[in-house]
Amino acid sequence: MQVKENWTDIKRIFAQSFKSSFHFSLATVNENGEPHVTPIGSLILRQPGQGIYFEEFTRQLPRNVQQNKQVCVLAVNSSRWFWIKSLFSGRFKNPPAIRLFGTVGEAREATEKEIKLWHHRVRQLRYTKGYALMWKNMKTVRDIKFTRVESINMGEMTHDTWRTMSNSGQSIT
Repeated sequence: MQVKENWTDIKRIFAQSFKSSFHFSLATVNENGEPHVTPIGSLILRQPGQGIYFEEFTRQLPRNVQQNKQVCVLAVNSSRWFWIKSLFSGRFKNPPAIRLFGTVGEAREATEKEIKLWHHRVRQLRYTKGYALMWKNMKTVRDIKFTRVESINMGEMTHDTWRTMSNSGQSIT
């Protein structure tokens, strides 16, 4: 499957994943060659093959991408209802998870438009104390250029899931 050609479906899967778990897992490699996974709730997929994430609280992630800019982002639909329906029917109607592989750019100041996109995403929580403490002043982003997408294989449960979804134009919402 191709990143740009399947971008609409990829964005739907990522949206469902975020809705069910409020984060994605971003994998990097540290200076010792060890894998490191960071939960990222601020990843925003933009035009085909491109995304940004706000980098405000991560400590190890910036050090890792200074040495190796390659990343892998895992999005998993963690909705209990989605899993229960799939287990009872014996197949996933939509892919339960996908991986996006890409390269991270340098840290930079977020544009006004990017900050507005972020505030729109978390708007329902803007009156909470946690919003004020964590998300109100997000300002540093990194761009990601995605070059490859990989579906998750769970045997017969996911057989032809991606192809069926893409061919039918089916929504994952």
